[in-house]
Amino acid sequence: MGVVMRVMDYKAAVETPAYDFLRKNKDLNGIAYLVASGSHGYGTNTKASDLDLRGFLIEDERYLYGLHKFEQFEEKETDTVIFGAQKFIKLCAQGNPNMLELLGVEDEEIVVCSKIGRMVRNHADLFLTKRVEQTFGNYANAQLKRLQNALVRNEASEAIQEQHILETLQRQIGHFDKKYAKLEEGGLELRIENGQIVMDASLRGYPLRDFAGIYGEMQGTIRTYNKLGRTPHLKDSPRLYKHAMHLVRMLVTGRDILEGKGIITKRRAENGLLMMIRNEELSFEEIFEKVSVLQEEFEQAAKESELPEQVDMDKVEELLISLYK
Repeated sequence: MGVVMRVMDYKAAVETPAYDFLRKNKDLNGIAYLVASGSHGYGTNTKASDLDLRGFLIEDERYLYGLHKFEQFEEKETDTVIFGAQKFIKLCAQGNPNMLELLGVEDEEIVVCSKIGRMVRNHADLFLTKRVEQTFGNYANAQLKRLQNALVRNEASEAIQEQHILETLQRQIGHFDKKYAKLEEGGLELRIENGQIVMDASLRGYPLRDFAGIYGEMQGTIRTYNKLGRTPHLKDSPRLYKHAMHLVRMLVTGRDILEGKGIITKRRAENGLLMMIRNEELSFEEIFEKVSVLQEEFEQAAKESELPEQVDMDKVEELLISLYK
């Protein structure tokens, strides 16, 4: 299902008085790269979406040689953040998803891109390693837990909460074969009886350490939910669906990087799905089913990835020095 992406004239927007600080603040004279990020960069923006600008600059020499350092500039009214080149390059080298995605925006989202900015974009592959499995994967997992936790808090019925925990555990069991010795058919089954989750287990000759790992993961999931408790403050539905959208987006972006496709920030192939989630057109059960498939694709991509194990920091340093020269 295709969706028409809303494109605005970002350069014209930046010329308005709201962005006069870009021209008046002397610390910002060296802006090398500035792009529309967030929903505009992802292609999931709507008429109500705010414009978020992100980028980096070459620090004034007084920050390089003087007593003070320039790490980043923030202007909250317009949600603009501009990093110093040193910090930006360091975060990219660490595989920071938010920074890497800035290097993968399409040309129409670029507001400023000097020769220096183009150099960094052209060397984006320098920052892509198998570490993406942790950085993008951890970000996605955090979004998943945030979504699950909010859903449990929002449920009024204990029976519905128990069903949700059961479904979470069952999805978890579905991934155990990739980490532990294979369970026989029917070796571990969960269901609800008399309002609580019960288990049937049939394990013969199963490695004890693998069983301990399975038990530990399931115990961790249950503890997470038990800590939540009750809260009278319900999260609004749009916020939950936005978490779900970002979860899917992070999985497909990380998967593509691990498969060697580079940084694809604007998710054209998945735009229909992302907008259906954002517009609350899918149930959370349907979303979790899609997430389960994407998690498998992400894990498979990580397993088969031909990316280097780690960033070549000598080359990163050479790039950074060349920017200042």
